[in-house]
Amino acid sequence: MANCIVHVTFFLLTCYCLSAASAPQNARAAGLDRLGVNWGTMTSHPINPTIIVDMLRANGIRKVKLFDANPWTMTALGGTHIETMVAIPNDQLSQISTDYNYAKKWISNNITRYYYDHKVKIRYVAVGNEPFLKSYNNLYINSTFPALRNIQKALDEAGLGTVIKATVPLNADVYNSPNNNPVPSAGEFRVDIRQIMHKIVHYLNHTGAPFVVNIYPFLSLYQNPHFPIDFAFFNGTNKPIIDKGVKYTNVFDANFDMLVWSLKKAGVPNMKIIVGEVGWPTDGDKNANVQNAKRFYDGFLRKIANKVGTPKRPGGMDVYLFGLIDENQKSILPGNFERNWGLFTYDGRPKFAMDLTGTGKDQYLVGAKGVEHLPAQWCVSKKESEERYYELSNSINYACQMTDCTALGYNSSCNGLSLLGNASYAFNMYFQMHDQDVRACNFNGLAIITEENPSTDKCLFPVQIISESKRKEAGVYGVPLLVLLISLLYHLFV
Repeated sequence: MANCIVHVTFFLLTCYCLSAASAPQNARAAGLDRLGVNWGTMTSHPINPTIIVDMLRANGIRKVKLFDANPWTMTALGGTHIETMVAIPNDQLSQISTDYNYAKKWISNNITRYYYDHKVKIRYVAVGNEPFLKSYNNLYINSTFPALRNIQKALDEAGLGTVIKATVPLNADVYNSPNNNPVPSAGEFRVDIRQIMHKIVHYLNHTGAPFVVNIYPFLSLYQNPHFPIDFAFFNGTNKPIIDKGVKYTNVFDANFDMLVWSLKKAGVPNMKIIVGEVGWPTDGDKNANVQNAKRFYDGFLRKIANKVGTPKRPGGMDVYLFGLIDENQKSILPGNFERNWGLFTYDGRPKFAMDLTGTGKDQYLVGAKGVEHLPAQWCVSKKESEERYYELSNSINYACQMTDCTALGYNSSCNGLSLLGNASYAFNMYFQMHDQDVRACNFNGLAIITEENPSTDKCLFPVQIISESKRKEAGVYGVPLLVLLISLLYHLFV
């Protein structure tokens, strides 16, 4: 999801961001071979990609959508038969659009190499990510379509054009309906980009590539306090939308069918659509919590399993859930919820029971195996530090600028702590971010390291994992031994 703002009409989202043999067999029976996940990596302490891949396979997930072509991730996917959508970041679109040799080199280095040498099952290349967001102020308007053509041409010349298709994941803000008639059938591509969108969809239709759209019912609630909450879920509503005799009981169907109408008016009525991102965050807003996330996914996955589709497109649907793991380095400009979209926590633990098969078997997903944590210790504020109010407040602000304090925000899981509680949370997040370096738990004498867990029933004070990227830099045992040695010296002499 891009970092952007959304505008919401009454019901429409128009956005501003084990082995294969051991995979659950009922996933195939329920038709969830068309279900994938978005694997984002904007985290300070990444889990080893091999562990992530094992987790995907243990849960029967056979499709992933990436946001780059990171060699570490791509290598881990090799030989797994997990269908992969590789991505080109937006900041490369300009050069790819004007330099075909660069496009060919990108395909050679990031697609051909892994497809043939590492046996990665690449199916799509995402050319950018939501490049036509209004918040980008037309930055990628002139480069996206030429980049798309160059990438597909390079795939064709590499002999891969029939099996790998280039496409452009787009946010739902590329189409809308007029304010005086906010129904799906009134939908069209946005006026300011209609001409380029028509060119793109006709090109994609010609090459056999799908239209990839990101739809977020959660954002309707976030931006519109008057939005009927039941309309964001799949349990029915007493305020349905009637459009040309068709009843819409949830915003997802209404938004999806608005795209169907837009494609029809653009002259490609039968174009394949893939939902590139759809999900629900678990923290960072009053509606972002585990209970609502479970409610959303239970209804959505049941819908996918039953191949209900939408009124305009009944039947099966290809979707990628957003996202796989929480990402603590995403921008929170859209809201504090941005770092909490994961089905799994930062260390690979499932957040709630859910059934990917959509058949009502309510159980926790298989978590990441082999993830190592730093020692069980926390950095907290000293009791007497409350007397130094201004220093304490400044230290909290400093710590939160350097790390992730979104859980302290209004209506978030750790909101409502005392001043010392806020300080302890901020200090600990800073301490964990810096791999428990004792120098990161001082704050001018306001903080102290403790082995007593300060977590509460609602607020988790995390212990960070051993970063795989830093482990690679320091050697297999370098980081944990260094942390343990520093901790031992601290407890002996402080």
